[in-house]
Amino acid sequence: MPDPRSYPQTQQQKALWLSTIAFTLCFAVWTIFSIIGITIKKDLGLSEFEYGVLIATPILTGSVTRLILGVWTERYGGRLIFSLQMLFAGAATWALTWAETYSGFLLAALGVGLAGGSFIIGVAYVSKWFPAERQGTALGIFGMGNVGAAVTKFLAPFIMVAWGWEAVAQVWAVAIALMGVVFFLVARNDPDFEARRAQGVAAPSLAEQFAPLKNVQVWRFSLYYFFVFGGFVALALWLPHYLTQVYGVDLRIAGMAAAAFSLSASIFRAYGGVLSDRFGARTVMYWTFGFSALFLFMLSYPPTDYTIRGKDGLISFSTEMGLWPFVVTLFALGFFMSLGKAAIFKHIPVYYPNHVGSVGGLVGMIGGLGGFILPIIFGALLDLTGIWTSSFALLFLIVIVSLVWMHSSIRAMEHRAQGRALDRLPNFPELAEVHDPERTVMPRVLDDWRPENATFWAEKGRKIARRNLWISIPALTLAFSVWMVWSMVVAKLPLIGFEFSQDQLFWLAALPALSGATLRIFYSFMVPIFGGRLWTTLSTASLLIPAMGIGYAVQDPSTPYVIFVALALLCGLGGANFASSMANISFFFPKAEKGNALGLNAGLGNLGVSIMQFLVPIVIAAGVFGAMGGAPKELSDGSQLWLQNAGFIWVPFILASTIAAWLGMNDIADARASFREQAVIFGRLHNWVMCVLYIGTFGSFIGYSAGFPLLIKLAFPEVNALQFVFLGPLVGALSRAGTGWLSDRVGGGRVTFWVFAGMIASVAVVIFSLQALSFVGFFAGFMALFFFTGVGNSSTFQMIPVIMRKEVDRLEPQLSPEERRRQSDRESAAIIAFTSAIGAYGGFFIPKAYGSSIALTGSAIGALWAFLGFYVLCLAVTWVFYTRPGGLLHDIERGRAPAGAANPA
Repeated sequence: MPDPRSYPQTQQQKALWLSTIAFTLCFAVWTIFSIIGITIKKDLGLSEFEYGVLIATPILTGSVTRLILGVWTERYGGRLIFSLQMLFAGAATWALTWAETYSGFLLAALGVGLAGGSFIIGVAYVSKWFPAERQGTALGIFGMGNVGAAVTKFLAPFIMVAWGWEAVAQVWAVAIALMGVVFFLVARNDPDFEARRAQGVAAPSLAEQFAPLKNVQVWRFSLYYFFVFGGFVALALWLPHYLTQVYGVDLRIAGMAAAAFSLSASIFRAYGGVLSDRFGARTVMYWTFGFSALFLFMLSYPPTDYTIRGKDGLISFSTEMGLWPFVVTLFALGFFMSLGKAAIFKHIPVYYPNHVGSVGGLVGMIGGLGGFILPIIFGALLDLTGIWTSSFALLFLIVIVSLVWMHSSIRAMEHRAQGRALDRLPNFPELAEVHDPERTVMPRVLDDWRPENATFWAEKGRKIARRNLWISIPALTLAFSVWMVWSMVVAKLPLIGFEFSQDQLFWLAALPALSGATLRIFYSFMVPIFGGRLWTTLSTASLLIPAMGIGYAVQDPSTPYVIFVALALLCGLGGANFASSMANISFFFPKAEKGNALGLNAGLGNLGVSIMQFLVPIVIAAGVFGAMGGAPKELSDGSQLWLQNAGFIWVPFILASTIAAWLGMNDIADARASFREQAVIFGRLHNWVMCVLYIGTFGSFIGYSAGFPLLIKLAFPEVNALQFVFLGPLVGALSRAGTGWLSDRVGGGRVTFWVFAGMIASVAVVIFSLQALSFVGFFAGFMALFFFTGVGNSSTFQMIPVIMRKEVDRLEPQLSPEERRRQSDRESAAIIAFTSAIGAYGGFFIPKAYGSSIALTGSAIGALWAFLGFYVLCLAVTWVFYTRPGGLLHDIERGRAPAGAANPA
């Protein structure tokens, strides 16, 4: 790449200012709906939700296209891509004037959104003209193009009042199209692109450009930009509506007040670049998050009247913020957001000089998606809470999360740079004389991990492994509780005024199982990529979204069905956690103890289903959280129901578990692997064989757990199912947790064989009891089924490490014993997680099989006969592949052959 210091300054300045003017016009077009959208809303009679979708649609296109536009800029040059992008955006903006229906406006808005993709084109183009020490300033000046949002808010209201909103669209369309032509004629290709073309060097491949995206750091930058840019765009779109409704000002005053925020959040971006070059981007980010948190706390506090009993009587006061203090606070918030935008894009050319297009494209895309998602959430929060300042409260939460993650990451980088020196420092200087550094050292990454070495395990390994296990168990228990809580919520929705059809309720009940099972496939590979500690923390924290979402959504009977669909899908995050949790714990324990450890983790995690089924009926019948939890709903019989507590009750426990995972868990260095390294399992025969067996065990457990209450209600309507439903999952969870030692002692294959024999007998008992209408026999048969599924869940997972240790020895003989041990551990963890994903589909298919059987024959017996036939197949598969003489596990489980090569370490 040519040295940017050698370029003539006139060429650098021309490239910079042409790009800045072009970006300003693009940004003006991109935010056009913040003004014309208000009139379109009135003309079409749109709801708040529909209006939020309309103004956010261009942001979606502009965000999603940033990644591919960044890649194309690296490949084809910024001059061509920038020009074409502006021409297409101009055509789409003019097409707005032809739209007559809501769908027509949405279609045109998708095209208008192309204007938002200009940002990453300009970043990739401008950064090539300047050396690293000046890139912060140059990109800061370019980023001033955000002032286009203020241009729209200043000028568009006056044009719209004089000639209508169509004139605004036409003027903006002509301006951006003309700029596209001017840019192509006047601008030059960047020197890096010219050098590549002159030398005949091929453009970087997609794989090369996307390689850095696997770094967590890139996604951390994306979260920062989600706030500073996504929050800026969201507020730029939301504020005119907010100001007209909250302060009662007309559109012109609202536009100018909102423009003041857009102006400060744009023009100071250049100053942010200067500060980043001078003081460092990290320092500027601390300023951004710190002051933004302060201002957002002030903005998020709703108008409140207080009355205090003083010594001389009552003292009353209010916290309401007036219009001009509100505008001044917004201006200050915009100032620090503009500094942050410059600081983030100061980082990218420094860390990833050869991947500015792809990395900047991803960061820009996530930031732009913030501008799409946040206005929709603002509207939903307003509908759910009725509090206008809830939008600022959401931004305050995002700032706090970003600040904590940034500071934690910086501390982690300092620790890696300074080694153990930081761990040996006392908490307070005055404790230096009595400080024992060895008591405070707790490494987060285990570089030396040899669980198969008896001495290492006894002296160090067991203690660390057990700590990680006992932190993992409650996290997984909460995950199962959140996953299955939706079944309890859906059953109560008609009682509190939600008029959903039976078909809609069925899909709401089925979606968590589908999403949980599908997400498990992706979660299967996350621990080796991100590390067990980080992923457990993030996946546990993610449970807050459905838990809090349920709590708010059920309080308003007018909540749209689509919100409940989204919440049902998000509950699947709990089901997905199982895959990553089991993969993580499998790395910590030696082969001889894996069965028991995985059994405890999974069994006590499965216990979350029973805990939920026992606890939720209690908490929804009482005002557990008082006024903070919201008002109850009056039922037809005069009783009260706090259904929101079904979600809120898990929030404090999720927070505690998230903190415990971050502070107390570890990553294992040997466990790190890319997706490509893990994908080898798809070519392993035994991965697919074990998927079949795990469908038979865990698929049955989770499917029977979901369908047990319904089956009792249909077959024995005189029985109160709520008295019994938690017992089945409880038996299955406890049998899984309590029988892992059995598989470690006699062999998982042998236990699995007899498990399927027991399940066959148990299903036969259930079938004959249903035919005889004997509830006692039916209940006993199902308890036996739950017991055997729990034992089988544990035994199948014990089999996988033993199978893969032997298979890797056979398939990879060229590897050293230690390398074979690491490879088998990685593949075992991936297979354990992947089979758990496939098995989880039983949570959907078993209840669906009941429904289909009842629809076709009038009884669930047909489905039960099909299950019995499947268990016969699983029994045969276990015998043929693993337990017969000559089977893979026959000699190992009878002590006649080692499980794998000895570990010399």
